[in-house]
Amino acid sequence: MLIQVKLFATLRRYAGDTSPGQPIPVELPAGATLQDLVELLGIPLQETKIAYVNAKAQELDWVLQPGDEVGIFPPIGGG
Repeated sequence: MLIQVKLFATLRRYAGDTSPGQPIPVELPAGATLQDLVELLGIPLQETKIAYVNAKAQELDWVLQPGDEVGIFPPIGGG
């Protein structure tokens, strides 16, 4: 199944040569979860704070569907 992924902030380094804000098409097997996606992209789990699927926050055990749009954010510090 094909999904679209946007990586934000420091996670952009896992997006390859795509332009900022440009979604990355990713092919996954049926039944794949958000965690499967994160691992496929080579992102350490501790660098994944929030993941959205079709504009709704989801846990890493969420099962993805063809055509889903995923956004992944790292923990962000501030003060």
